Amino acid sequence: MATEVAIRARGLSRRFGAVLAVDGLDLEVPRGRVYGFLGPNGSGKSTSLRMLCGLLRPSAGEIEVLGLRIPEQAEALKRRVGYMTQKFSLYEDLSVRENLQFLAAVHGLHRRRARARIDALIERYRFGDRQGQLAGTLSGGQKQRLALAGCVLHEPELLLLDEPTSAVDPQSRREFWANLFELAAAGATLLVSTHYMDEAERCHRLAILDRGRLVADGSPAELCRDLPGRVLRVEGEGLPAIEAWLRRRDGVLGTAQIGNHLRLLLARGSDPDALGAALREDGFVATLLPGEPNLEDVFVAATQRTPEHSA
Repeated sequence: MATEVAIRARGLSRRFGAVLAVDGLDLEVPRGRVYGFLGPNGSGKSTSLRMLCGLLRPSAGEIEVLGLRIPEQAEALKRRVGYMTQKFSLYEDLSVRENLQFLAAVHGLHRRRARARIDALIERYRFGDRQGQLAGTLSGGQKQRLALAGCVLHEPELLLLDEPTSAVDPQSRREFWANLFELAAAGATLLVSTHYMDEAERCHRLAILDRGRLVADGSPAELCRDLPGRVLRVEGEGLPAIEAWLRRRDGVLGTAQIGNHLRLLLARGSDPDALGAALREDGFVATLLPGEPNLEDVFVAATQRTPEHSA
């Protein structure tokens, strides 16, 4: 395995009975980067993360993580990886310090090293006046910081974070991401699943999953540049009626009202001039102007569902 690659998966699949949760996933995550997993609920993000860290055996495919074959060498990987789940998984009836002490024992840290690491993390994540407080009484943002402290306690090379900010406020999310980039700057590799577009934009590189398949992969700038469609701004009178009309047209991938205009995503090859003329012929007062693509447009284009999958 090349030294610059932290994770490599080929043909990774996982079935749960008749359900194919992950379908032939090919993935390469470079070292020292924040790599994002973006996708709708049920797209296979959590299942993929669990297979990559050795918690779930794949139905097919090959995985190498930090030069180790997974799941065969999953036990050796445990000492080099940190995994943070969506749900707070520490003990709510233990204090902040007691939770970290317990995790230090689980990881087999020497007592002196454990004490130094716990002291450093309590200071770094601002628990100095709360280290004796029960974890169950912390706020959502504080629980998130404690979970991250526990995740990095043993100084892992790789962090796998499964929608870690889904239950916290915007300010806590911003602080959390600042912590992630500090870890990446120190040499750690991070694979983070999210459903927030602003978080996806922060990542060095991004994979978009849909129905268990990788449907887009690249930096946010590359994905926007290579958007398989065209973005337009629609200005006019009676926007709800215009939007309803647009949604019935072939080649319209998505619409959204943004304040006093509509954002329209057209399939590649569609003719904006013809669409505008058809609008006016049907009695609408509307103007179509060029727009700049963003990651939400990329996401909509990449995860377009056929009617039988749209429910």
